[in-house]
Amino acid sequence: MKIAILGAGAWGTALAIHTASRHEVSLWSRNLDVLASVRAQRVNQRYLPDVPVPEGIQMVGDLAEAVEGAELVVMATSVAGLQPVAEALAQVLGSRTPPPSPEGPMPLREAVVTDAATASVAGGRADASGKDAPAGSASFVAQAASSAAQGGSASDPFRSLTLPGIVSLAKGVQAATGRLPHQVLADALPGCAIGCLSGPSFAQEVAAGLPAALTAASGDAALGHQMVGAFHHSALRTYRSTDIVGVEVGGALKNIMAVATGVCDGLGLGLNARSALLTRGLAEITRFGLAQGAEAETFLGLAGVGDLVLTCTGDLSRNRRVGLMLAKGHSLADILAELGHVAEGVACCPAVVARAEALQVDLPISWSVQQVIEGHLSPLDAVAALLAREPRDE
Repeated sequence: MKIAILGAGAWGTALAIHTASRHEVSLWSRNLDVLASVRAQRVNQRYLPDVPVPEGIQMVGDLAEAVEGAELVVMATSVAGLQPVAEALAQVLGSRTPPPSPEGPMPLREAVVTDAATASVAGGRADASGKDAPAGSASFVAQAASSAAQGGSASDPFRSLTLPGIVSLAKGVQAATGRLPHQVLADALPGCAIGCLSGPSFAQEVAAGLPAALTAASGDAALGHQMVGAFHHSALRTYRSTDIVGVEVGGALKNIMAVATGVCDGLGLGLNARSALLTRGLAEITRFGLAQGAEAETFLGLAGVGDLVLTCTGDLSRNRRVGLMLAKGHSLADILAELGHVAEGVACCPAVVARAEALQVDLPISWSVQQVIEGHLSPLDAVAALLAREPRDE
């Protein structure tokens, strides 16, 4: 399978290293320093130092070159970078994007079968690209339809006709709108099947080949199977889900909870307090997800409690580090400058709180984190406000 990964940060680079052991991979970056570093030294010194990047990974600075022939395109950007990169990708895909239907988008594989069948019937020997089709083009259409019904495969004949599947790695919500990553992508890339890959996964450990498990979520069954085929190998297990809303909500709010847990630990409030915070944080994430149509069991899986525990307790967590430093009295601006990476919990917290208010969902921990990062409350005052809340049923 040919896979294009757009974004050569720590996670994009780590996933490229993992994926390249089984597939053809191109890694795109618009950062010239990163491109030069990897091409010359085969190491991403800025984002993933000391981890070799295999020679087989093609480093690309041109977006069209990166996605040429790709069956799967992985969006390895921050949430803030998702829309501009997706819009640039839409321009590259150009005429390959089917026009929107007045009745809404046709399911991707249905659209492909329809296009292939139309070309076969109308042109006799013309395929969907307008070229002469080989003998037996009708059987090709039948084979494609059969493959669609079975979820497709890496050798699927669809792949000469379809747009690539799009997979987001982003964990957060769009700051200006509160939209989840798959919603941003669906608007920018109509006609493409959209999925996400999430779960407890520090980039450094995945790049080192240490065991991990992730959730591949999509409402498109074929794309879900394709993601598993792309990433489920070596030490990385990949589980399929159809609940993309729940998986993305878990990935977004666990970052906010990690900031809160960092504050808790930085203030020395103890292990009892940390346990209570994680438990009530999971309840908060679940409420927010259910209000948007997510499935409750998703939050008990890898993308829910799994990612929450890792991000809130792991020493490699950037969002936890933000909370620890806030508790020590550092300014947010200084913390983010020292961090050198995006802390999505900080970026998305106000949008999550605003969205929760619109949905009439109570998110006291997220609200408290927002008050701290915006300078309205000190960490100690935020803790006091949480402890002063009226009792309620669990």
